Amino acid sequence: MKIEQIYTGCLAHGAYYIESKGEVAIIDPLRETQQYVDKAESKNAKIKYIFETHFHADFVSGHIDLAKKTGAKIIFGPGAQTNYEAHFATDGEEFKLGDVIIKVLHTPGHTLESSTFLLIDENGKDHAIFSGDTLFLGDVGRPDLAIKSDLTKEDLASMLFDSLRNKIMTLADDVIVYPAHGAGSACGKNLSKETVGLLGEQKKTNYALRADMTRNEFVKEVLDGILPPPQYFAKNAMMNKSGYTDFDTVLKKGDVSLTPEDFEQVANQEGALVLDVRTEQEFVKEHIPNSIFIGVHGSFAPWVGALITDLQQPILLVVPEGREQETVTRLSRVGYDNTLGYLEGGIESWKSAGKDIESIESISADELANRFNSDTIEILDVRKDGEYKSEHLEGDNVHHFALDYINDNMNTVDQKQTYYLHCAGGYRSVIAASILKARGFNVIDIAGGYAALKKTNLSKTDYVCPSTL
Repeated sequence: MKIEQIYTGCLAHGAYYIESKGEVAIIDPLRETQQYVDKAESKNAKIKYIFETHFHADFVSGHIDLAKKTGAKIIFGPGAQTNYEAHFATDGEEFKLGDVIIKVLHTPGHTLESSTFLLIDENGKDHAIFSGDTLFLGDVGRPDLAIKSDLTKEDLASMLFDSLRNKIMTLADDVIVYPAHGAGSACGKNLSKETVGLLGEQKKTNYALRADMTRNEFVKEVLDGILPPPQYFAKNAMMNKSGYTDFDTVLKKGDVSLTPEDFEQVANQEGALVLDVRTEQEFVKEHIPNSIFIGVHGSFAPWVGALITDLQQPILLVVPEGREQETVTRLSRVGYDNTLGYLEGGIESWKSAGKDIESIESISADELANRFNSDTIEILDVRKDGEYKSEHLEGDNVHHFALDYINDNMNTVDQKQTYYLHCAGGYRSVIAASILKARGFNVIDIAGGYAALKKTNLSKTDYVCPSTL
């Protein structure tokens, strides 16, 4: 028996490859599936099953494409319904894989169809659970993502309470836990940086598995502090349920080199968004007018999903050489399948063609400190709510303007005002600056973000007072 976790850091996602006697099961595969086919072929093995723990909301799974490529059967838990062929297992149903067995444990709560897959080894011993978003290390799945359910998040949290106590906590302490996500995922609140653990350790340390916890306490604690899900979550879940364009077609359409003239023509004719995925330093220095920055080196796909509201938005790329296919792939992982090409030769070819470029003024933290007491200076802190509450600059001219909700809060900023933007280190503030600038606002970026500002003599506070722009 072989178990391999295939972890993708930018999505904080773990897919799994399980092999026994030449038969393979893949659990929660990514959109690009050739990697699983190649891995099985290199072992002279055949993919027999594709298990989906639930309808994922934070990425588009590769289950449909993988089934078409291999003939493997897609397995969902009880209650799932799809627009494509799949097997909907019953609670307790077992699937033979070589010398091992994969048993379905229906564990509703994160979603109604959520299931945990129990791996029983060659000796009939419970070896591991693949818990999807039901149980993470340090946390459990948020219960507010069910597709078109009449149930409330409180109802689902109550179901999750039962699922954990009746199906998972009854298993032995030495059972290995393989979750679908680690730290950085928006599918939970307190996920550990570790991606593999033991169930016994979770029983001791995971707040949601306390033995003396009442149902009401569980519901309250699980729901406490949950922020609204990113707008793309429901759309990705529906794609996973209903189907999608095959990945090879998406990649072929997007991996197209365009001259500056063709790039500009496509942008104008198709109403395409120009997405610049270089570093924030490169973007600040020079970029195509009205382009948006989201660097491929950071949490690229989740920020694309949070900020670009239309999954069908035509997209043109300004991308570092050699990362064209990677960028199209990472866009497709969160359902953005309408990439139309990339700028051949990058920004240098754009400049050589005599086309306009723009820049964003960027100043140091020390320079901001010099300007801080000016009557006209207005600072936007674009970090997340928890970061801002923990510590921020003190002053009536400091406003919390979280990047996550920038599209909802555009009516709170004034085009006649100049805004100084910062995040923690510089990545998110340039994203925010690019969006505001493209919409006609005057912006100045603070290089180094709050990490640099902390080293100045500016006053900081952990007290959150009401602030309006």
